[in-house]
Amino acid sequence: MDMQLSVTLDDIINAVHTKQPDILGISATFGQHDLMIRLLDAVQGTVPLILVGGSLTVRNEALLLEKYPELLVARAAGEPTIRDVIAHWHGDLERDQVHGIGYVGAARGGAMAVGRRRTAAVPNRDADDFFPELDLLQDTFAHQGVMQLETTRGCTSQCSFCPRGHKGMWAGGAPEQLPWMLDALKEEFARHPEISRTLYLVDEEAIGRGDDAVPRALAVAAEISKAGFKWETSCRIDQVVHPGHDRAWHIERAEMWRALVRDGLRRMLFGVESGVTSILRRFNKETTGEQNAVAIRTLSALGVPTRFTYITFDQLMSMEELHATHAFQGRTDLLLRPLPHLSAEEIVDGVRDPAFVAEHSTGRPFYTGISYMLVSMEPLVGAAYTRMVQTAGLAGTVRPSMGRIDARFADPRIGACSERAQLWVDRNFALDYTLKSLEKVLDGEPRREVRAARVVIKDAAFAVFTAMLDLIDEHADPSQLRQLITRLDAMLDGQVEVLRSRMAATVPRVVTALPPQAADRLVREHSRWAATTGWTLINAADPCGT
Repeated sequence: MDMQLSVTLDDIINAVHTKQPDILGISATFGQHDLMIRLLDAVQGTVPLILVGGSLTVRNEALLLEKYPELLVARAAGEPTIRDVIAHWHGDLERDQVHGIGYVGAARGGAMAVGRRRTAAVPNRDADDFFPELDLLQDTFAHQGVMQLETTRGCTSQCSFCPRGHKGMWAGGAPEQLPWMLDALKEEFARHPEISRTLYLVDEEAIGRGDDAVPRALAVAAEISKAGFKWETSCRIDQVVHPGHDRAWHIERAEMWRALVRDGLRRMLFGVESGVTSILRRFNKETTGEQNAVAIRTLSALGVPTRFTYITFDQLMSMEELHATHAFQGRTDLLLRPLPHLSAEEIVDGVRDPAFVAEHSTGRPFYTGISYMLVSMEPLVGAAYTRMVQTAGLAGTVRPSMGRIDARFADPRIGACSERAQLWVDRNFALDYTLKSLEKVLDGEPRREVRAARVVIKDAAFAVFTAMLDLIDEHADPSQLRQLITRLDAMLDGQVEVLRSRMAATVPRVVTALPPQAADRLVREHSRWAATTGWTLINAADPCGT
């Protein structure tokens, strides 16, 4: 039962009381902690064995086991844990033999004191099944959702803001395992011809770093293409440009990227997170600003459809870094025109040549390629970045709902801008996310029109960012913080009226290009957004709301 598909909490509670299951599995993600607590309180004592999991659940493991000592908390990939839990239920395994769980109890034999325990997880490289069940896919499509799949698990990096050790070391699935799943998906997609035949590979790092990285990625793409699907996924920017590798490596990667596009790559997400080297060092991204710039040029010249994530504000940044962040987002020498007539060698060399870059630049600012503008760092529980915030004396209250802590900014002026940026994001989030969701299930001209509408929102966000820096420059004295905040609030009011006017002209044009169900959805969300007044956070009880 999935609450994204119109299932309510009462529906779930009633189903548990009616079906009386032996084992209840609950998966909760960020923002759903309170829902999970309500469910656990409602079914406590009526289900013999409860297993909870998900990224948020791992962040809140200690809190959950203190309140519900009978729980099992899944700490890794679910398939082996669930198999072991079933075996444990049938008496074939002791609890401490279940892979990848946290629990309260004594070690086997009761030789040690009762307390929190953890068992070893099955390494990703030993996993024999990355594929999902398809029982909810038709309902998902009926709700204009998308098909998600994994071809890899884990990550190759250790970003300081990402406390996801439970995800495990990177491992890639074998391409030859794909055909039977793709055949099953073709049958499901055939029932929904209105849904784009696009698979969303939720890999954190789709390529990997082994000697077989390129042939494996090409083999996966070939299988997906042969089945008639397009696909999107994510990987690190150093899969494009890496200062530790020679020219031959970069040429091979450029050829790989062109081949992936040929075999159905519809878009690739890169977490660049910053264009400022000092910030990247703090984030432990193992990249530099110049490396990111060359990679962005390379991808655009090769014609690779991209989207980028970027953290605009972080609690430890300086004013100089904020100005450098603004400058990088506004750069017009990063997004080049696709150059299919040039060889991989010519592109690899050309993107490092200022004259080549000037000749082929689109003139579009880089921020038009950023997925979500004005994002602030979220110090997550257990992250290395969070420990830096705590060391700096900036940490505040723990927020279980999002698995993070509140944190002040080292420079209160940047903090004031971050708070207003979050208000701006939340005011416009539902409309922007509606457009993003439609973009995922559409193709051709309708998809292009939706993307153009999202650029209107990005333009407005960058205008807000620019105005923030202008106001900071006018209120440089720390004693002027209150005046700065007043001016920032007035600026937001003015900028949202400009955006309201632009969207009033944009949405009717987009609607004419959309199929009826999508058009109705956009009209309904635009009307709600246009009628909104005032500024509130999505997570109203959470001052650092996302």
